[in-house]
Amino acid sequence: MSELRNPQPEVFARDDSGYKHDDVVLLDNKQWSYVQRRYELTPRERQVAELICQGLRNGSIARRLRIRPGTVKTHTRNIYRKARVKSKIAMLLAFVSDARAFPADHEGTHSIALAD
Repeated sequence: MSELRNPQPEVFARDDSGYKHDDVVLLDNKQWSYVQRRYELTPRERQVAELICQGLRNGSIARRLRIRPGTVKTHTRNIYRKARVKSKIAMLLAFVSDARAFPADHEGTHSIALAD
């Protein structure tokens, strides 16, 4: 008699954004440096912004950076103020749009076309 096994549902690690996806890099390091200078982000604000743009939630960002979730919220508010946006998606779109304007003639940069 063969034993039937129920397939286990896919379980996400607690640190995941909730979506299973391949790692997508929207901005390379040089583009992030440009965005950081353009918006006058502190090094920690840049870290938080990068993790937000990777799809991580505040709790996951806090665990990864070993800071409190309230501190993530404070950094996020500061980023919004500097970027003059009101949401995470608006922030992402502003950063990607501005990075498009960054000279893409350096090696290793591949632009991702966004619908206008």
